[in-house]
Amino acid sequence: MVRLLRDLIALPSVNPAFLPDADPRTGEARAIDFVAASAATAGLDVEFQSVSAGRRNVIARLRPTGRTLRRVLLAPHLDTVGEPALDAQLVPRVASGRVWGRGACDTKGCVAAMLSAVLRVAASGARPAETELVFLGLVDEENGQSGSRAYATLARKTEYRADIAVVGEPTRLEVVTAHKGDVWLRLRTRGKAAHGATPHLGTNAVHLMARVVDVLETTYRAQLSRKSHPLLGAPTINVGSIRGGTQPNIVPAECVIAIDRRTLPGETEAGVRREITRVLREAGLKATFDTLRAASCDALETDPALPEVAALLKAAGRKQTVGVHYFCDAAPLSAGGIPAVVFGPGDIAQAHTSAEWISIASLERGTDILERFLRSQP
Repeated sequence: MVRLLRDLIALPSVNPAFLPDADPRTGEARAIDFVAASAATAGLDVEFQSVSAGRRNVIARLRPTGRTLRRVLLAPHLDTVGEPALDAQLVPRVASGRVWGRGACDTKGCVAAMLSAVLRVAASGARPAETELVFLGLVDEENGQSGSRAYATLARKTEYRADIAVVGEPTRLEVVTAHKGDVWLRLRTRGKAAHGATPHLGTNAVHLMARVVDVLETTYRAQLSRKSHPLLGAPTINVGSIRGGTQPNIVPAECVIAIDRRTLPGETEAGVRREITRVLREAGLKATFDTLRAASCDALETDPALPEVAALLKAAGRKQTVGVHYFCDAAPLSAGGIPAVVFGPGDIAQAHTSAEWISIASLERGTDILERFLRSQP
């Protein structure tokens, strides 16, 4: 298991959104091929799903001994974040009871645990009688979730539907049935340029935007705090960047901010836009909107009473499910009709850090839990 994780870390799979396409560290192809070869060697049926140019999901199936009446997906992602300053992390290291390296926690540790659990069941010869076990290695979670969105389109077909998807993320081995969604928006205020010596002849777009930011961070934030979800708490707003003007002696004609609005189940991008438009209008302000992503990520809410969720809770020794504030591939799979939960070894606090690691104890316990869960299937 540790060897498998070290091999995965040594295969750079940085999401292309973070590095140029020509960079040898870019893309999930080598990691996908490695997983496919490992699964095929163990006797699993392997296929690929094309997602975009040079990028594909890997689907490895452990068939049941009888007719397939159920299907369980274990679905971690293979891409990582990355930048040249983090190159040292592409060399895996084991020390102090931890595996260190880029993706060790987010989320190649989950890949190693989930694949190991399926391979253990395959090696034992004691396959479930009616449940197909599927390892689904996904691309592009760290940017646009195009891998999970692509698989969700397949879920309309009988052979790709599933009763549960266990999405691999570092949850500290908690079973997550709810996570927040995320909407990224760009807001723009427009003014009128003028000479800096005669500012009264212009309209300062930066000043207008300063008022917009103040309303968002005070009035709108207070409104959001009055909403609540039992596992997720309140939605949030963050103004993450601002850009306006060109030089001190010109009244700026335009100013732009980018905002991150974390959503609760049931909230939509259209609804968020209406809320912001209303709160600005009430303050006598106006801004135009652009979307920063091709598609926003929805929030997740899965019924914790589902039999498969109860089985995973039992295997993990947990009494109840939890919610998390980040988003992941669970929501797109759920939107495709596959009930989804999030589960895996490691702590999200280590994700995307300059010294990423996962404890070997967490990795081993996570694999054991997943194996128990898979063996509990009929």
